[in-house]
Amino acid sequence: MSVVIIGGNERMVCQYTDICKDYGCKAKVFPKEHGSVKKKIGNPDLMILFTNTVSHKMVITASQEAKKNNIPIARIHTSSATALRSVLDEHCAAAM
Repeated sequence: MSVVIIGGNERMVCQYTDICKDYGCKAKVFPKEHGSVKKKIGNPDLMILFTNTVSHKMVITASQEAKKNNIPIARIHTSSATALRSVLDEHCAAAM
C-alpha cells in the first residue's frame, strides 16, 4: 500500500516513513510545498492531510488531485505519530 502524507513537522519526516514501514506501506512525505506537489503525488492508495501544519493552498491542491484520481483522503488535525498510527490502523486493516 502506498501513502502520501501532506503536511506535518519537518523534523518528523523520518518517523512518519518508519511508522508507515511498520504497517507495510511505502510513504512519500511533503511537509512543505517545494515546487509542484501536484506532479509529485503520483497515484497512492491513501492520502493523509495533517491540516494543522499545512498551508491552505497545499490542502486545496492535494484535495483536487485526490478527487481527480479517486484517492481516499484522511484528514487529521494534529500531526503526531499517534494520530498517524490510528489512521494507518483504520485504513491498513480495511485493505487487508
